[in-house]
Amino acid sequence: MPDDRWIIVGLGNPGPEYGGTRHNAGQMVLALLAERIGARFKAHRTRNDIAEGRLAGQPVTLARPHSYMNLSGGPVSALTGFYKASAERLVVIHDELDVAFGAVRLKLGGGDNGHNGLRSISQSLGTRDYYRARFGIGRPPGRMDAAAFVLKDFSAPERRELPFALDRCADAVEALLAKGLVAAQNDYHTDPA
Repeated sequence: MPDDRWIIVGLGNPGPEYGGTRHNAGQMVLALLAERIGARFKAHRTRNDIAEGRLAGQPVTLARPHSYMNLSGGPVSALTGFYKASAERLVVIHDELDVAFGAVRLKLGGGDNGHNGLRSISQSLGTRDYYRARFGIGRPPGRMDAAAFVLKDFSAPERRELPFALDRCADAVEALLAKGLVAAQNDYHTDPA
């Protein structure tokens, strides 16, 4: 029987060389959520590292796919299948080029906007109707290629603001679970102070 569990996935690439990059913002927020619930990640047979607990009064499984970003769909689909969780109980936290650095945007469904991790998840699940917590990383400067930009570390000014931005995104995910999408959007769809 499916339960009321939420699956919260933080997207990124495995390995220490990617740890501080913009593309790993989703995993950074996930690590903060794991700290908040006092849980440690452990390997799971679905090709994810998972941590379980309660967030905003809800049972949650936090997950980091073992795959590279572009292949996230397999592990995410395996995890939702393992828990018999519907796509409506899935939140994917990911970096977003079209949102200003530090801003957070929550939404349900929609396209992948060129994000290969989201494309892989949507294809594997057979639906786009899952929640997204979009962590703003902004557009690359000048003519820098977006694919190169997302694999770079945050700039020094961004690194100073990063803990606050990650905290805000984690708060937004908690608000989504506690209050629902519209109320959480009303609280967090403002530019960071």
